[in-house]
Amino acid sequence: MSAVKSAAKATQKQMADAIRVLAMDGVEKAKSGHPGMPMGMADVATVLFSKFLKFDASRPDWADRDRFILSAGHGSMLIYALLHLTGYKAATREELSNFRQWGSKTAGHPEYGHMPGVEVTTGPLGQGLATSVGFAMAERHLAAKYGADLVDHRTWVIAGDGCLMEGVSQEAIALAGRLKLSRLTVLWDDNDITIDGKVALSDATDQKGRFKAAGWAVKAVDGHDMAAIKTALKWATRQDKPTLIACKTQIGRGAATMAGSHKTHGAALGAAEVAATRLGLAWDHDPFEMPDNVLSAWRKVGRQGAKHRKAWEARLAASPQAADFTRAMKGDLPDNAFDGLDAKIAELIETKPAQATRQSSGAALEQVFGAVPELVGGSADLTGSNNTYVAGTPILDAPNYEGRYVNYGIREFGMAAAMNGLALHGGVIPYGGTFMVFSDYSRPAIRLGALMGVRVVHVLTHDSIGLGEDGPTHQPVEHLAALRAIPNLNVFRPADTVEAMEAWKIALSSRTTPSAMCLSRQKTAAVRVEASSENLTAKGAYELKAASGEARATLFATGTEVPIALAAAERLEANDIPTRVVSAPCFELFFQQPKAYQDSVIGRGTVRVAVEAAVQQGWERFIGEDGGFVGMTGFGASAPAEVLYEKFGITTEAVVAAVKARL
Repeated sequence: MSAVKSAAKATQKQMADAIRVLAMDGVEKAKSGHPGMPMGMADVATVLFSKFLKFDASRPDWADRDRFILSAGHGSMLIYALLHLTGYKAATREELSNFRQWGSKTAGHPEYGHMPGVEVTTGPLGQGLATSVGFAMAERHLAAKYGADLVDHRTWVIAGDGCLMEGVSQEAIALAGRLKLSRLTVLWDDNDITIDGKVALSDATDQKGRFKAAGWAVKAVDGHDMAAIKTALKWATRQDKPTLIACKTQIGRGAATMAGSHKTHGAALGAAEVAATRLGLAWDHDPFEMPDNVLSAWRKVGRQGAKHRKAWEARLAASPQAADFTRAMKGDLPDNAFDGLDAKIAELIETKPAQATRQSSGAALEQVFGAVPELVGGSADLTGSNNTYVAGTPILDAPNYEGRYVNYGIREFGMAAAMNGLALHGGVIPYGGTFMVFSDYSRPAIRLGALMGVRVVHVLTHDSIGLGEDGPTHQPVEHLAALRAIPNLNVFRPADTVEAMEAWKIALSSRTTPSAMCLSRQKTAAVRVEASSENLTAKGAYELKAASGEARATLFATGTEVPIALAAAERLEANDIPTRVVSAPCFELFFQQPKAYQDSVIGRGTVRVAVEAAVQQGWERFIGEDGGFVGMTGFGASAPAEVLYEKFGITTEAVVAAVKARL
């Protein structure tokens, strides 16, 4: 990039003004964006990056770097300006000037995987803060496991008023306070502004008091007094609990006439205001152009962590744990990860147990938990119901962070977001359980994990009306369709123990796709009773039972409804109607198969009927417009499972009738 020569050493104010100008210019060029927050937090960010943040711009993937999370992701030009100024190779002047445009790495909100230095996708307010809890948990867990020589870093978060208003923030700060995550610091952009105007329009919460009540250390500071900011950040590093620093700032700081106005939050300042702001800041340079003394000062900041990185690399090379640490951080599974699971599957083919698939999932975990030491599990206060705990596992808790099981409490959204953070940090493969109906609560984090492409396993038990007496509030009917609608999320509904174990193998092997395990409360018969040399669940759908002759009907089913389809096929065969049965444990994997395979499984020349204790949405790709569907058209009811299946017509007789009506 070009630079303007200047002999004088840059001041910290000039370094902060560089952020302000780049933010202003990027948004102005795009005619879209949020300049107010970056301009307001420029002073805080300058002190953080230049005096405290441990990083090396030449090595964005250094394992022991501090993590910086911009929870207030609308202010994305703040992080793009910082990455550019400190010398991240990908953060070029051209990328900044292409802000929010097609194909640029500088998306409207920071996107994980687009720009090195962006640790997590943010924008949905509160989720960056909630995800940061997972980052801090991972650091403490891995430090306990590998020692401070290899793992010794902090997680820093910039959050805004909107982040703290979102309900997930309470789940996050309560969990972090309970776990005493002392390496987590939140810098609150306390500017008293939301899009509509003053925060007081909609909120009167004592935020500092709320954090204190959750077990955080709290300090308030003038967000434009750099000496005070430095003192506060140093204070944060000495605390034995997570810290909140309330940085009282002015939104749009430096803008000629609009500083402090909510109008700077989400729109370009306009050419006249930009020009006047340049005059006010004594910034006589073209858009995206940096004076060489300012650029030199920032590039020095970007290099100052190199000595720490090199010293760490030497410690890693000398460590007897080097190979294991490197493997875990890369995300590679141990060579013997599935040996026990494969042996168990072979045994189950012979023994054919009838059990709830939540039990099957628990049995799978028992086989892989010891072989994959990166697995860290948990539950949203439903451990016994979710079957997520492996006997003898120590709890991850202060001060024993080496434990591998987390009591997340009744915090489904916070748990799912923290799991995203655990996965993004590296060295951990997280899974967590709740009832499937409560995926409504965790859905925003499940979606964000799918968008980022992280390996997280969501264990969702009590997957249908089959949970019985708890009634319609707890009986998911639309949730399978809702989860299947999320791109890049593998939704598994296994029919028996073999399919459940195959699903776990896929989930743990899927580096860039999260998984949802939809598991039954009620027992179901074994359907996989013949050995196979391949993982049939990995095909998404497959012929479980062939027709006795040229097939006239094809029945599709998932989960606990597969035995219903098999019984219906037996009756149809007895009526001289050759019928095949297809188990479809994962729609997403099936529609990734070659078209020829899909056609062979779907059986387009046959009458097609699907049975699933859920709504029909999504089954059209299997059964076509004229196919039959036996399932739910409304909510459930409170009664024993077998009564509900009969009353709602999810029966063998209904499947047989649906076929006969179409022949």
